[in-house]
Amino acid sequence: MRSYRLLTLSAAALAGTLWLSACASHVPPDAASTPATLPDTPLSAAQRQQWLDRVSWGASDSADRQLQRLGLQRWLDQQLAPQQPPRLPEQVQQQIAALEISQRSMLELQRDIAAQRQAARTATEQGQGEGEGARLRLEVQSHLNQLAAQAQQRQVLRALYSPAQLQEQMTWFWMNHFNVSTRKAETRLWIGDYEERAIRPHALGNFRSLLEASMRHPAMLLYLDNASNAQGHINENYARELLELHTMGVGSGYTQADVQAMAHVLTGVGFSTRDADAPPPRLPPALQADYRREGFFEFNPKRHDYAPQVLLGQPLRAKGMAAVDEALDRIVASPATAQFIARKLAVFFISDNPPPALVQRTAAAFSRSHGDIAATLRSLLTAPEALAQQGQRFKDPMHYVLGAVRLGYDERVASDVRPVIGWINRLGQPIYGHETPDGYPASQSDWASSGQMAARFDVARQIATRSAVLFRAEPQAALEQPPYPDLVQRATAQARVAQWSAASREALAKARNVPDWNTYFLSAPEMMVR
Repeated sequence: MRSYRLLTLSAAALAGTLWLSACASHVPPDAASTPATLPDTPLSAAQRQQWLDRVSWGASDSADRQLQRLGLQRWLDQQLAPQQPPRLPEQVQQQIAALEISQRSMLELQRDIAAQRQAARTATEQGQGEGEGARLRLEVQSHLNQLAAQAQQRQVLRALYSPAQLQEQMTWFWMNHFNVSTRKAETRLWIGDYEERAIRPHALGNFRSLLEASMRHPAMLLYLDNASNAQGHINENYARELLELHTMGVGSGYTQADVQAMAHVLTGVGFSTRDADAPPPRLPPALQADYRREGFFEFNPKRHDYAPQVLLGQPLRAKGMAAVDEALDRIVASPATAQFIARKLAVFFISDNPPPALVQRTAAAFSRSHGDIAATLRSLLTAPEALAQQGQRFKDPMHYVLGAVRLGYDERVASDVRPVIGWINRLGQPIYGHETPDGYPASQSDWASSGQMAARFDVARQIATRSAVLFRAEPQAALEQPPYPDLVQRATAQARVAQWSAASREALAKARNVPDWNTYFLSAPEMMVR
């Protein structure tokens, strides 16, 4: 096995200085040189890198070659309407298929956890000793943790290697928008299914369908307490967040009375884990026709408040579950929802303070298409205001870590992505781990503190010098490969360097070896933006 020198203290200090300088404002390339429409002529290497960084989880040499081969228009068309299901590399598909969450149905997993819980209770009740009951309870918690960890692994594998990169970004975006934290109740059991069944199928589809799919899923119903929202026991949590965080946005004109009305409308919206062929609950004859059961979702009319409600200044005409549908239709059609979603998308893709004209253009596309997400994104990404603002979106930890791994290893599939998850955790953005329903913030001020930059330097050094841990399940391959990426050989890395400041290029020139160069490169201020 070849030997490689470790980073010297002076090299680490120099890289650290460069890293901390990333807190300073970044000056993007001349925006006036960026065309206002999609160019018919081939893109430059720098332009391709900018498009890949914006639309995908990060540029790589193979993605760059595909963009060159297809041309920008065809490439963007494929990203907005990808093949379903996306064709993953065989090694990735095998890893996903081996996960318990892939092999067993949600019904089986739910029953298994329920049986484990019952065994723990029985052990305690039968006097088998607190130790036995405690051991069985720990087994339940361990199983729940494993299920949540597998969902993280599947998400990272797809983000790194799926050809449908925009779909992957939007799945992450909507998971954060309709945030559900694994730190509450039984959400660890449901989180993988929530992403797989409620969010991913609609990530580039219709916003109204996405909103309803989120509302119907046990993960959301548990997390925001609507499973316990019933006539006589009103819980406003989900109704409030649906208006404030999921659709219209705070300060958009809805009132506390609207929150209360929506909470009453949502009574009876819950879920059931009974067998699919089990008879419905006993209901008065007048309510039996209103009962709904689809998968785990259940609308129980006995728990529903049928009192008339006024929402956004107009009475709701429908009753029961139909009133829920009418309310969602009205909320999604509100101009406030178009504005709120448009601005959030613009902040995610473009900058902390997107041009008002860009937000208006995107909101108009959302309204005109009745919430078609792909059509809305096409308008956003190809707008003159967006094309003129390249390289101004500060990377959150997900974009930083995934972008570095994609750039460094490209199509070489990691046999173990747990180190990637660990690096993301180290930077303070654990997947599915944000406790409050507002999701992770996107602004530079939230991710550019001195503490964050110091942590990023530590992560960068690990990627630069120790990332062979990604391939530790392949001992023979590890012997044949250096224990770090060779970023200097990446065409997309060189395309970046050509656009960098003289100070960053001078720092790279001082690198004594490949690990030094990798660390300086990943530590550059320019690597903090996309």
